[in-house]
Amino acid sequence: MSNVINNKDHCRYELAVEGHLATEHYKLDGNVITFEHTDVPKELGGKGVGSKLVQGALDQVRAAGLKLIPQCPFVKAWIEKHPDYSDLVAR
Repeated sequence: MSNVINNKDHCRYELAVEGHLATEHYKLDGNVITFEHTDVPKELGGKGVGSKLVQGALDQVRAAGLKLIPQCPFVKAWIEKHPDYSDLVAR
């Protein structure tokens, strides 16, 4: 799998895998980023692509010093399973 990239022009993080593109759509407001929707093509389902995408995106959120609103249910559930990322959630 390739690395997660931040496509700022389209307000989404992207992960290209096997000719398909998984995306995490976001909205940025100041230093708060809202993850709105995770999209993983059905061809990539069950391969851990969504998890790799979210982890890579959250690592970039942390590096940028942003806070997160996990509006997307997948992201919210992922953070619950990985509490070491819970510090990113805006309170």
